[in-house]
Amino acid sequence: MIKVTVWNEFLHEKMHDEVKDVYPDGIHEALKAGIGSDGFRVATATLEQPDHGLTDEVLANTDVLVWWGHMGHDKVEDAIVERVHARVMAGMGLVVLHSGHFSKIFKKLMGTGCDLKWREANEKERIWTVNPAHPIAAGIPEQFVLEHEEMYGEHFDIPAPDELVFVSWFEGGEVFRSGCTWFRGQGKVFYFRPGHETFPTYYNPTVLQVIRNGIRWAQPSGAAKPVRGNHQPLEEIKSK
Repeated sequence: MIKVTVWNEFLHEKMHDEVKDVYPDGIHEALKAGIGSDGFRVATATLEQPDHGLTDEVLANTDVLVWWGHMGHDKVEDAIVERVHARVMAGMGLVVLHSGHFSKIFKKLMGTGCDLKWREANEKERIWTVNPAHPIAAGIPEQFVLEHEEMYGEHFDIPAPDELVFVSWFEGGEVFRSGCTWFRGQGKVFYFRPGHETFPTYYNPTVLQVIRNGIRWAQPSGAAKPVRGNHQPLEEIKSK
């Protein structure tokens, strides 16, 4: 069973009625309900909890961390970012959603500004599967439509993805690399674009399937920890 922790700021839902109407118990609870029936053990954590809910114990019992953030990026303590970063480098998977592209942890792992174009215009988004053989695309159609979403557009200031799985098109003409993966240390990172807080995106069955696939892909590989530093020749090691 894959141990998943869904992290959410849980700020918009408390401050803005239009968000609370869509996610009355928080985006994290909607995600937990949406993915929890698929053989995952799902817990949640939020910004206002001690250590933002990401204690050493919680992270040690997390195979994949799902991250949604927006208005509280600057409120995430640097020490917690370092803690999460260390766990990713050691093998924990990270799935970053929507405006989490500007989170401290994502920017630290990418090493770039991670900025982009955006527009809140209640537009149609068409998501194309451009790597149909990728595990994250399993069971996903060639393309699917979200009738109402926030626009994100290129240029997206990220390092070239190790793998590009999805590309989005918007009514205004913009395109966006909306499903990207990277390998960092022993860990894997998946960024998936949809999920503006005023739209019911995280109730969409195809979106939830992508997130479930991303969690499975990002789970720890179980490979042995690499040995680094001054190293004996393999023949010397074998003789001992």
